[in-house]
Amino acid sequence: MARPITFLSDYGYADEFAGVCRAVIARIAPEVQVIDITHGLPRHAVRQGAIVLANAVPFAPAGIHLAIVDPGVGTERRPVAVRVAEDERLLVGPDNGVLALATERLGGAVEAVDLSASPFRLEPVTSTFHGRELFSPVAARLAAGAAPGEAGEAIDPASLTALELPRPRLYEDRVVAHVVYVDGFGNTALNLGHNDLAATFLRLGHRAVVDTGRTRITVPFGRAFGDVGPGQGILYEDSSRSLALAVNRDSAAEMLGLKPDDEVVLTPA
Repeated sequence: MARPITFLSDYGYADEFAGVCRAVIARIAPEVQVIDITHGLPRHAVRQGAIVLANAVPFAPAGIHLAIVDPGVGTERRPVAVRVAEDERLLVGPDNGVLALATERLGGAVEAVDLSASPFRLEPVTSTFHGRELFSPVAARLAAGAAPGEAGEAIDPASLTALELPRPRLYEDRVVAHVVYVDGFGNTALNLGHNDLAATFLRLGHRAVVDTGRTRITVPFGRAFGDVGPGQGILYEDSSRSLALAVNRDSAAEMLGLKPDDEVVLTPA
């Protein structure tokens, strides 16, 4: 039985790139269901792609997870397919870190292959569109039942590229966090997970001072955007249970001038 393919990329919606990849899959394996996670990632945003993929895969059916955020296309970076422990799922994409967090979330890599010389590739292979010539045909063949070992040359799973995320610093009187990504609404996710909160002063219903180095605002820690009025800020746990900063019906990133890697200091109000 064919397995579904989830598809994530930074190709956008104005060009044909994502559609051509879907067309390649349809020609090879027309019975395979393709589920688009998003193609609206910021261009070349490997880390945001990795985070979005890791947040999405637990809710996706077991199958093939195709992720293409590939600023190094045509260089020495490896195209890979990775089999993970959970449900024998397979991840396909560039070995630049975009697969790393999802691989970890799904139990870790148990098998990996280099797709550079894959017999499933489309010829000729260009230097700029491996999504069409390598990743999509490989994903289609794997979804149709091919084994990973048929797709490429075996490599040590331990050699796969990891993704280094900044770590928060927790003190008794403050938390130093970092913006890890900004979503399309301008909500800013911080590198502070649900399990980190117990070691901090941050509590539901309490207020905190947010210092971006340029702006200081005092906001409540709430449950939903509607806990504050339009144009007001709020700290909350987002759908991935990470601490995030939002402005109700506006963009926290724009209002506070925040972007990925920016440092944010939180102190009790």
